[in-house]
Amino acid sequence: MIHRDSPKSPFYRSSETHFQRVENAILRSIHRANYFNLDSNDVEGTVTPVSGEFLLNYSVGTPPVQILGVVDTGSRSIWMQCQPCKNCYKEDRPIFDPSTSKTYSNIPCVAAACLSATSTFCNFNNGKHCAYKVSYGDGSTSEGDFSLDTITLTSSLKNVPVALPQTVIGCGHNNVGTFGGQGSGVVGLGNGPFSLLGQLKPRTGGMFSYCLTPMFEGNAKPSYLHFGDRNEVIEGTVSTPLVINIARPAKYYVVMEAISVGSKRIEFPRNGVDGNIFIDSGTTLTYLPDEVYSGLEGEMVNLVKLPRTDSPVKQLKLCFDITPDEDYHIPTVFAHFKGGGTVKLYSVNTFIKVRKTTICLAFRSGSKAIFGNLAQQDILVGYDTLHNTMTFLNTDCTSEV
Repeated sequence: MIHRDSPKSPFYRSSETHFQRVENAILRSIHRANYFNLDSNDVEGTVTPVSGEFLLNYSVGTPPVQILGVVDTGSRSIWMQCQPCKNCYKEDRPIFDPSTSKTYSNIPCVAAACLSATSTFCNFNNGKHCAYKVSYGDGSTSEGDFSLDTITLTSSLKNVPVALPQTVIGCGHNNVGTFGGQGSGVVGLGNGPFSLLGQLKPRTGGMFSYCLTPMFEGNAKPSYLHFGDRNEVIEGTVSTPLVINIARPAKYYVVMEAISVGSKRIEFPRNGVDGNIFIDSGTTLTYLPDEVYSGLEGEMVNLVKLPRTDSPVKQLKLCFDITPDEDYHIPTVFAHFKGGGTVKLYSVNTFIKVRKTTICLAFRSGSKAIFGNLAQQDILVGYDTLHNTMTFLNTDCTSEV
């Protein structure tokens, strides 16, 4: 018998530190115990588009309280606003009160989860328990207690509630930034041990998928975030390798070889083995390297037969005037991924209506390339962290519900 963390084990990873191995061992133990409490391999939750974000409907606590959290594949933690609130943003629904949950508990400072997580520290001012603080690229932050409680999702097979006890979740008492009032926090789906994906991994095999419905096309309709393997092989599905980026291991990097529109193909710059763009459900726009964006913008100027107009939104650069209720043509953009797969990006993916008579290109140039959620609308996106692959399938996401 060989311990799985022994250098002789096929599962041994030389890049892991001793403390990462300790963390993983303890998490495997917790997840294994939770495994026996579940009666379904696959679980899911409803996702609703709201103002540039997609919100997952789930429940926390005993008795369960409904929570809406931003679906964020770029984040590796789960948190929600909690009472008492020191400095919270205004939320549309009542803020969660952990004192009303029979299954809520704080994580001690000496627990492996507290010692191993990257965003945690010991709060000596209030009972000496584990605390956390997470920051986002736009300057938003959340700070509070690192805690355990029961999260409830839905069984995909039986359509009944599935309780996930002892789930690690942040109870945020100090949350500031650009958070919208419709959501209660963030549901991290990044490739880390404390994301919702990571905590479901022993049961679901590290696979999940979603199909984001268009958020700005009339009445926004919900869809599903699905954990587990549906065993569906659908003609037209595009597959590309997931690349582990050493500097950002929790993010889902892929290699986009080029984008093309009309007769022009715009090559992406090569940057070695770490991938050149990451897939992020928590970012609205798509960010491209400067030279790629310039090429795309120039070709759109040539191909879109609409009058140019100044952008009413400073973050967007290329805008056109439209006449309400009249049809207009937007050329299809093709995203070419490593492995030979091509994904079609239609007008719902490439342009956004910012005024009744104005549409703008929903792409920007940026130092980090990001494939945002507008570009992912009406595409069935699948993540397989066990085999390190991603899949894309152009589809009507409203039919997925």
